[in-house]
Amino acid sequence: MPPVLATTTPADPYKNFKFLVLWDQRTVAAVSKVTGLKRVTEVVRHRSGGDPSSSRKSPGRTEYEPVTLERGVTFDTAFDQWASAVWAFQAGLGRESSPANFRKTVTIELYNDAGQAVQRYFLYRCWVSEYTPLPELDANANGIAIQSIKLENEGWKRDEALTPPVEPSFSFQP
Repeated sequence: MPPVLATTTPADPYKNFKFLVLWDQRTVAAVSKVTGLKRVTEVVRHRSGGDPSSSRKSPGRTEYEPVTLERGVTFDTAFDQWASAVWAFQAGLGRESSPANFRKTVTIELYNDAGQAVQRYFLYRCWVSEYTPLPELDANANGIAIQSIKLENEGWKRDEALTPPVEPSFSFQP
């Protein structure tokens, strides 16, 4: 019989549909999709003159991939306001944007089935590089109109202060 390993984590992995997105200390309304967080570190290859034919590898520059947020079109103007802070139509020379106005810290929280926060990530110095306020419209379709913003960021970090919650147990009595 194989040994039983002690574990402090739940046996079931977390689902990907219970999450919130926040910025300016407020929940962003109706976000239905968030692309994954991805970090890529370049590989720097080098070799000494006396080495036969193999090279060594060292870490180089690290890049953080953009994150795209999608939601159904609503009356909420959060996407529009932030995208307009980066580039305001007809703002005039020298008044187009200010980094103090268009960079934000974004928080992404993942929840378990019981609605308890289990992971939290902070995305730093985000700004909107692409904005789709209104998708292609089609009178013959039967779908939801989706708007999106693409957020450039300069790094993200997992909230280490968030401790694993004690999942509630529900007693079932027939």
